[in-house]
Amino acid sequence: MTAPAHVLVFRSLMRILRERGAEVEVTARSYAQTLELLELHGIEATVFGQHAGRSRLAKARTMGRRLRDLHRWAKGRAFDVALTHGSHELTMTARRLGIPSSTTFDYEFAWFQHQLGCRAATRVVVPTAISPERLTQYGVRPPKLRRYEGLKEEYYLSDFEPDRSGADALALDPDRMLAVVRTPPDIALYHRHENPLFPRLLERLGRQEDLQAVVLPRTRAQGEFVRALGLPSLVVPDHAVDAQSLIALADLVVSAGGTMNREAAALGVPVYTTFGGRLGGVDEELIREGRLVRITDPEAVVVRRRESAERPRVRRDPAELLDLLLPI
Repeated sequence: MTAPAHVLVFRSLMRILRERGAEVEVTARSYAQTLELLELHGIEATVFGQHAGRSRLAKARTMGRRLRDLHRWAKGRAFDVALTHGSHELTMTARRLGIPSSTTFDYEFAWFQHQLGCRAATRVVVPTAISPERLTQYGVRPPKLRRYEGLKEEYYLSDFEPDRSGADALALDPDRMLAVVRTPPDIALYHRHENPLFPRLLERLGRQEDLQAVVLPRTRAQGEFVRALGLPSLVVPDHAVDAQSLIALADLVVSAGGTMNREAAALGVPVYTTFGGRLGGVDEELIREGRLVRITDPEAVVVRRRESAERPRVRRDPAELLDLLLPI
């Protein structure tokens, strides 16, 4: 698990595996709220390294250390299968040790990551919204390629019901509208250019008196930046929170791309993206369906009270996703 979303993706899959009698070991890296979420969900993990930041050289060195450490940890432990959400170090280590592996992801343009991870994997599992032609550059074709219907969020949120305790802990005012805002992935290789739209969006939402905007930063530096703005309507938690419950209770969500957009879409909440990179197939499909709105101007965000889910929820069986992932 190398990013916060992976904790949620694998939580239900791990439960099913253990119900089937499997022994499950978890590895992780220290990045954003990943380790906090593992603790929040009671998942024990062996931690190898942390995110290397913007530098390509630092990323290469960190990858080398993680490959070495993962190999030492896994060698001789008789693993039957390795599963990951986009961790190329895991599939590369599994291939070196002769362990069948599967990787899954829902953004197809992380070029370097997928060149390594997909080529090393035994199986690659993606949503049907991603065209198979976009994956051939990574050496992915049937039978290695498997595809699933809908959003991964519709699988791992299948049993989800919101809990108000997180909102209460943040002392949010129920008489004001609620927005949930996710900061840009500005240290990811596929989003290296600055996104000037996002500070303008914070300025707009942060001064709206009938609204509170909970901003969920990816890094400590992002959190410090948002707090330093001193905008009265912005709330920045100082620890990992139950973001899915906040989304389900929100009147709108604005994210610079990634899982939070799709969680909002899966939960029927109006959602806007400020993502400045190339849109992937999943976001393209959500935009066509009217479940996601891409904006280039903060004034395009419609701030209004939401009475109920904009669309009925789709709940999918996570066991179906697990069976696609298992390469044995």
